[in-house]
Amino acid sequence: MTSVNPYAKFRDECKTVLKDALHTLYPKITTPSFMLEVPPTREFGELASSVSFELAKQVVKKPILLANQIAAAIDASKSPLIQSVEAAGKGYVNFYLNFAEFSSLTLESIRMLDLEYGFVKTENPEKIIVEHTSVNPIHPIHIGQARNPVLGDAVARILKAHGHTVFRHYYIDDVGRQSAVIAYGYKKLEEPRPEGKPDHFIGQVYAVTSCIMEIHRLKRGIESAKKRSLNEEILKFQRELDDWVSVAADLEERFPKLFNHLLDEINEDPESKVDDLIRRYESGEEGAKSLIREVCQLCLKGFEGTLGRVGITFDSWDWESDFIWSGEVLRILDKLKSTSYVFQVGGVLEFDADKVTQSFEIKDMLGLKEDYEIPSLTLVRADGTTLYTTRDIPYTIWKFQQADKVINVIGMEQTLSQLQLKLALYALGYVKYARSLIHFAYSLVNFPGYRMSARKGRYITFDEVTEEAIKRAYEEVSKRSPQLPDEEKRRISNIVGIGALRYALVEVDPAKPVVFTWDRVLDFERNSAPYIQYSHARACSILRKAARTPERPDYSLLDHHLEHDIILMLSRFPEIFVDAAENLKPNIIADFANALADKFNTFYNAVPVIKAKPLGLSDARLALVDAVRTVLGNALSLLGIEAPQRM
Repeated sequence: MTSVNPYAKFRDECKTVLKDALHTLYPKITTPSFMLEVPPTREFGELASSVSFELAKQVVKKPILLANQIAAAIDASKSPLIQSVEAAGKGYVNFYLNFAEFSSLTLESIRMLDLEYGFVKTENPEKIIVEHTSVNPIHPIHIGQARNPVLGDAVARILKAHGHTVFRHYYIDDVGRQSAVIAYGYKKLEEPRPEGKPDHFIGQVYAVTSCIMEIHRLKRGIESAKKRSLNEEILKFQRELDDWVSVAADLEERFPKLFNHLLDEINEDPESKVDDLIRRYESGEEGAKSLIREVCQLCLKGFEGTLGRVGITFDSWDWESDFIWSGEVLRILDKLKSTSYVFQVGGVLEFDADKVTQSFEIKDMLGLKEDYEIPSLTLVRADGTTLYTTRDIPYTIWKFQQADKVINVIGMEQTLSQLQLKLALYALGYVKYARSLIHFAYSLVNFPGYRMSARKGRYITFDEVTEEAIKRAYEEVSKRSPQLPDEEKRRISNIVGIGALRYALVEVDPAKPVVFTWDRVLDFERNSAPYIQYSHARACSILRKAARTPERPDYSLLDHHLEHDIILMLSRFPEIFVDAAENLKPNIIADFANALADKFNTFYNAVPVIKAKPLGLSDARLALVDAVRTVLGNALSLLGIEAPQRM
């Protein structure tokens, strides 16, 4: 007998006997709604119902008397997984597992289903686009941004395992000032071939060009303020200039050739040149298109290398500019203008988002307070150029033409713009799309003692952190397994280092920031990927040493409380997986894997496995170890983390 969800099978048996007992005892009373919950301790069974408290309101009896009646009316012998049913407390009905049967069901199910165990399929499969990462192609991905691709990839893996058809999309933000600044600087350098990794080179060009442009701007500001004798403005500009001069000194020291070349070349009014480049690119002028696309492609090539190294890929790379050049942005703008939600102020086109919530009466549904006024969204600037969220509207509509649901993995700081985007869909009549658009919000990564600024060229790249993680993992693996060949150490170190990074960025609740410290990331003794991977490797080692397949396990001999704890955890993995998939909570997979590793290591240190007597007990414990190995591997795979057999 096997089951894709052993614990759910036990719960269903409990529900069935409970309903039958209620119908027998009170056939004329509508059965009250009830839930089966996990008691605070196993002393009160594996599941408990508070149905007696609800029933007591109808029959006017004390809940404990009803609980005793219900427990006595249940014949547990008719349900293979129920050992007994007891009344307890002030009226709870507690259900106790038949662990011999349940152990057999759980462990045999894991053995048979193997790599598919836990991945319960949805009854309503959908086509889902998960758009994630979408880092602007202006500098390398830094550690502050790295949580996005890791979370997005984990969400995509979990949804796919749940039975959905998942497409991973990257939205390339190539329109706007930042891309134009790089293109301007790159053109001044005479469009050189990158030295080193292309995204790192582009980041240097962006930082140096931005710095020189800021110095130009502030000097002009000081001159203008002096002419008007605005002393406070002079002081304000001077303070900013001093800061940027110190940034310039730092950049010159780090990139002397690049800095001095650009310093010599940028001698006119750079702001007007960049503004002109933005306008020409949005209008589709060929020279601007060729230049900016070239720079972006260089950066994206670097991104592919960075993300590919940690196992993250995309099905589609969507260019923001394509939606402008195709006329879709103008078409959507015209459609919005025909609604009552768009107005103009001083040449600026605005979208009244708050008015939409009032028209559709959806503030409560959106989780907003009635007195909260949503700021209007600027659609078009006075100079005729569009804003990011404006361009995101036709892109979102296009995504819904490919899928049933769209999940945007975007930081919490974009909560307002994502809300305004959803309301624009309502205003345009795309109500179904709006309701199927999900903002998967997350908080960023903090690197203690380091303040990052891309414009100033101050950041720690994802590449650097990956290299450091692998290096530190190599030192730890060499210390723990000095006998391994160096090639094997490096292979394992790559798995462990990358796994450590991915786990650290996903295991914290997305709503909370990640505080990145090496002591926590590469901890082999507690909550970390290396700790879980080491537990998996330990299970593999036990099975290798046993050198036999457990052919006659006697599951009735698994009566140690740690064995029962582990079997319960293994049986609940499918339900945890479903929760993670349906509520987009990849962090609970990480929590589960860590807790299972904890329990397994306690078990391994408490009881013998291979040398256990009799043979039926040893075989049962080996089957338990093999099940832990499988489930740890399956849980890690959902997070994009490899489970090594040796460490």
